[in-house]
Amino acid sequence: MSDHSGTVTDAVDVPGPPRLTRWFDERLTRVGVTGRFARDCLLAALLTVLTFLGLTLLFRFVAPAEGLTFSPARVWLVIALCTGQAMLLCLRRVRPMLCLALVVSVQVAVIVLSVPEAAIRGIAPFVAAYTVGVVLPVRTALLAAGAAVVVETSGVAVAVRAADAAEFAVGGPGPGPLATTVGHLATSALVYVGLVLLGSYVATYRRYLELVRVRADEAVRAQQATVRAAIGAERARMARELHDVAAHHLSGMVVQAAAAERLIDPDPSAAKAAVSWIRSQGKETLDNLRLVVGVLRGRPGDSDDNAPVPGLAMLDDLVRDARQLGSPVEFVRDGQHRDVPPIADVALFRIVQESLSNARQHAPGAPVRVDLRFLPRKVSLEVRNDRPTRRPEPRSADTCGVGLVGMRERANLIGAQFAAGPTTTGGWSVAVTVPTTDDARATGATATVNGDHQR
Repeated sequence: MSDHSGTVTDAVDVPGPPRLTRWFDERLTRVGVTGRFARDCLLAALLTVLTFLGLTLLFRFVAPAEGLTFSPARVWLVIALCTGQAMLLCLRRVRPMLCLALVVSVQVAVIVLSVPEAAIRGIAPFVAAYTVGVVLPVRTALLAAGAAVVVETSGVAVAVRAADAAEFAVGGPGPGPLATTVGHLATSALVYVGLVLLGSYVATYRRYLELVRVRADEAVRAQQATVRAAIGAERARMARELHDVAAHHLSGMVVQAAAAERLIDPDPSAAKAAVSWIRSQGKETLDNLRLVVGVLRGRPGDSDDNAPVPGLAMLDDLVRDARQLGSPVEFVRDGQHRDVPPIADVALFRIVQESLSNARQHAPGAPVRVDLRFLPRKVSLEVRNDRPTRRPEPRSADTCGVGLVGMRERANLIGAQFAAGPTTTGGWSVAVTVPTTDDARATGATATVNGDHQR
């Protein structure tokens, strides 16, 4: 949908970022945290605090309830390693591979300290693996996740074997090293590979949304361009119709007004007759303008339903009006008259009308010949004038060439051949040929303009 200025008012509904994400983004921007590194540092600080609180609760309440005991030194060392691991997340988007490598290295140390009683894992490995999946290509991210799984599993295998050997030396039962290693392998694969795949999915979905937004913007711009082009074409059509109607009648009224001005003193009766003709032409001009505007609006009530539609049948009246203005016009009709399509009928009439107006303005006093020929497969129309007998009145350069442009557009509209240009005798010729057979219409002869002259 568009308004009168050609702007599109119905936007394409494209899903945007989640409302919570937009809210956080606005708040962080408001407090000055705008860059990726700054925001990652803020996230790392928050996760560091959460890691510290979580591990403190784990070692103080959960582990004793499960019958697990850790020495205080080992507890604080694990907490220090996990909190330091969380602080490494400030590198998660500026250096994602380095961040993952450091997080995995610290995780191996944490696992070595926590086995065989438990396998403690902080928050950082989950976030680092997810970030690698989001930032890096899928293949590279999966290779990095596989490497992390191998490194962690190798560290667990060494730590479990050493712990099992120590318990065997003191006579303890000890859990099976193979079962512990396989269990940790499954856990590591689930964490790293699973989070990498989740991050890759999120990145793909974001790229899809961005592509949808880009395509929606392109569709909106294309629709706006179509609307503007349609409005421009409609304005050009209105201007062409109004120009053809007004230019013909008003040019004749100007000529008659000049003649009446000269006849006021020597021949008042002739001057009165000229003024009466001007009044009748003014009324006819208003009637024609109402007809054109009513047709352009598409509202039949705005025009006179009984007003005749201009066409080839009214060429005799058009030529008679031109002769009354003092132009020597000869009208020659050749061949059996037959009907042409309505749009072609109006177009041919307007072309003759504009040609006569041009001849009256640019070649005053020159003889004009209108030739209309009904040939077996086409209708040919030519308007030719000789050299002017007196100097034409000067006209603004901005108004020159409009009539020829309108005639060419009308010829293009009906698939006619159009040629306009000066003659060898110093005059001007406008020729139009309209095909009247189905084969010729299917061919769709294109309009050509030869020697298009600014008139």
